Amino acid sequence: MRRNLQTLVPLLASVALASILLAVASRTALAQQTVSLEDQLKAQYTLVKMGEDSSGAAVVEQGTILVVKKGGILGVPYSDQSIFSTKYENGAVHSPNPLGQKAFGHFMTHIGQQAPTTQFFQVNNKVYPSKLAVNLPKDQVVIGIVDCDSCNNVDPKTFYKADVVFQFGKGTLASMNPTQVEDAIAGLLAIDDSANNNDQGNNQGGNGGQGGNNQGGGDQGGGGQAQQAPPAQPEQIEKGQTIDQVVAAIGQPDKIVNLGAKQIYVYKDIKVTFLNGKVSDVQ
Repeated sequence: MRRNLQTLVPLLASVALASILLAVASRTALAQQTVSLEDQLKAQYTLVKMGEDSSGAAVVEQGTILVVKKGGILGVPYSDQSIFSTKYENGAVHSPNPLGQKAFGHFMTHIGQQAPTTQFFQVNNKVYPSKLAVNLPKDQVVIGIVDCDSCNNVDPKTFYKADVVFQFGKGTLASMNPTQVEDAIAGLLAIDDSANNNDQGNNQGGNGGQGGNNQGGGDQGGGGQAQQAPPAQPEQIEKGQTIDQVVAAIGQPDKIVNLGAKQIYVYKDIKVTFLNGKVSDVQ
């Protein structure tokens, strides 16, 4: 009997130690993944920096401009406390409960405080992301937004704000890559690309004008075409290129996300991912 106990005790101790180490490793991996996903999303969505001037709240540094694609996001003025969140799940917007809003308004009035002013964000309104947090255990990505009043021609500025909870299926967020998460977010808050489209339109219009001038020069003997320099070859980024090669081709990035073996160079219009110092993805 004593021999059996002497054999059993070390075995149980080993099993307990292995369980503890496994739990610690799982928590560490989960925490690292949370940081990784959150950092990569923040590289895609530049947060606005708010401050104050003589007229009240003001934008100190602009963030990524997002376009509201669906109605139902409930906001409050920037100076008010936001206690309600709008949930987005499976492509549907779930606005805060009206009864809860009314009850809170009555409570604030009862204690001598002004009831909160609320307003729904309109479809196609442009907003800035003000905060971003990933909660893997709850399978949620929470994004705070602030109205881009200058984009929406709102005066006087109120900077309505809201919190949006993007709810993913149970246990799915941990296995999703940033692109999949960004695609889900874009169903409600899409990155505004109208500025890029306008730039392309202006470039095309300018090229068309140049083409007309060149044709006119042809009527004068073709001297204009003979003097025109050939168009420069566009810079290329290819899979497997080193960081130095990419920087030499398109310059220094606006932001660098360092995740150890994985690095993300964020430029104005593209995002280059390096794995072990070589290009693995371009978006």
